[in-house]
Amino acid sequence: MQAFSPLSNHDLRDEIKAYWSHRAETFDAQPGHEIFSEDERAAWHALLRKHLGNGEGRAALDLACGTAVVSHLLDDLGFQVTGLDWSEPMLERARTKAATRGRKIRFLMGDAERTMEPDASYDVITNRHLVWTLVDPLSCFHEWHRVLKPGGRLLVVDGDFVNPSALTRLLKRLASLASHIGLARDALHGAPNPEMAETHNRILSAVYFSGGARSDAVAALLREAGFAKVTIDTDMAAIHRSQRKNFSLLKGLERATQHRFAICAEK
Repeated sequence: MQAFSPLSNHDLRDEIKAYWSHRAETFDAQPGHEIFSEDERAAWHALLRKHLGNGEGRAALDLACGTAVVSHLLDDLGFQVTGLDWSEPMLERARTKAATRGRKIRFLMGDAERTMEPDASYDVITNRHLVWTLVDPLSCFHEWHRVLKPGGRLLVVDGDFVNPSALTRLLKRLASLASHIGLARDALHGAPNPEMAETHNRILSAVYFSGGARSDAVAALLREAGFAKVTIDTDMAAIHRSQRKNFSLLKGLERATQHRFAICAEK
């Protein structure tokens, strides 16, 4: 994999793209990415309805859609969905999944920071675990504001994965110990091997939110980009409960204690 220089945003973005392209192979096999139960699906539907309402044919742009997990949730609710991602391996899996399930989801290869989509063309924009990777979030938020229709809504689902609480740090250490002695397999959840985990951490140390994507900081940048009615929702308990059965006990508790959030903002 190409190394990057911290002095070059271009090189950093290339490494981010390469990392997620490499991750595509195992992405849908991991809890927290794909959905593994109807309870979890219902919890995600409830979060989307809470902030966006039912689709009723409205146009939705799912940015950094990956294998289209959120795109399918939006399609379930009646949105007319476009999934955009810059990783061809992710899009290949997204297209295959949609074809297998008989979904009419449009997929585009593109950059979430420079979508190339027309002004005021979407009623809704969504993204999950994208904001923490952004090189220039303020510029990106201006772009999303441009693409939304007046009155349109943005929903960001993300978290601070850098600044764990004391309890989260303890649970992480216990999960790592349990994995080391063979009692759990998910201490490196997300990255399929230690080398990829190191790449993930290197990327995390170089992006804008290298100090952690806190909800208040993200919300402040959204307001600066022109968004109004910015609402921070930290009640992710239903999603965490439904996901917990697919993690080891310690890993599930660790995730539930992280600062994870949804932010809804209106144009």
